[in-house]
Amino acid sequence: MVGPDGALPLPWLEVPLREALATRHAHALLIQGPQGVGQFELALTLAQAWLCESAHGAKPCGNCASCRLVQSHSHPDLLVLLPEALREPLGWAAGDDAEGSEAAGDKVSKRKPSKDIRVDEVRLAIAFAQTTSARGRGKVVVLHPAERMNGVSANALLKTLEEPPGDARLLLSCAAPDALLPTIRSRCQVLPLPLPDTQRASAWLAERSVAQPHVLLAATGGQPQDALDWSNEGVDAALWTRLPQQLARGEVGPLGAWPLARVVDMLQKLCHDAMRHAAGAAPRYFPNAAMPPAGPIEPLAAWSRELARVARHAEHPWNAALMVESLVQQAQRVLAVPQPTRAARGLSVHSIE
Repeated sequence: MVGPDGALPLPWLEVPLREALATRHAHALLIQGPQGVGQFELALTLAQAWLCESAHGAKPCGNCASCRLVQSHSHPDLLVLLPEALREPLGWAAGDDAEGSEAAGDKVSKRKPSKDIRVDEVRLAIAFAQTTSARGRGKVVVLHPAERMNGVSANALLKTLEEPPGDARLLLSCAAPDALLPTIRSRCQVLPLPLPDTQRASAWLAERSVAQPHVLLAATGGQPQDALDWSNEGVDAALWTRLPQQLARGEVGPLGAWPLARVVDMLQKLCHDAMRHAAGAAPRYFPNAAMPPAGPIEPLAAWSRELARVARHAEHPWNAALMVESLVQQAQRVLAVPQPTRAARGLSVHSIE
């Protein structure tokens, strides 16, 4: 959202914001694009612009009473609907706004925070949209990420998307539009949010003390917010560059401390780059100099299929240490088998069930 200084939260959102304010006038807007490029920030800034009492169709001023209420997460006409597991990471903790635990009627419990947007929360959002605007600029519901709605939640929202009450507007943002029901997508006007320009994203990361930002930007597929999160968690360019050779030697190294989903994601990226390397193309995620010697494509293809299988169950409560060790052994077999015997030997998969 825009702060008192009038600056946008992410510099590459300027053009999409201007386009949305000029051309997107539907009651339901779907912001879609790759993860880590600012869908949530754009949704909040759009909501702030619609509620701003001084903007008059331009970007929010950042200084009026309405903008200050949005900045403090206390605007009576804005509801931000997030999965419980994302509220704190996104700085929108329960109790900060209308979608907090008190509004949802939840009691404090020790259960694991949900990663889904639940049907009870969607129904509360619908009820919120049906009430009269407190400040006369309409009501706005921001729902992020929309793909976290299950079938029941999504179906509960359909009628409101088709026939919104009064002056209510809905902002959905997502990184996986294919995971949404077609009936949800068809009721929304789409605002695509592409990857930002590499130079601009690298400069933004450098301003935040990320060393060799181009390396981490490539590692995350061009997603600057993810690159910044990785840097803050200790994954720097030097560590990333060392990983291919470490795996070729069978060293677990820093992977033992990573979440399993991130380990699998990294291995899939390395497998992808190894296949490109074998085909004579430049790698996408790792520096070219970091890659082990190119080998035959068949074992790499088998490894890719196995990693895809593991990725579907990455949230399963495996013994993480043993699973990571097994995955590293698979990587070593593919990346470090001597060239003369490599094609004949192929890939032997040992998974932990």
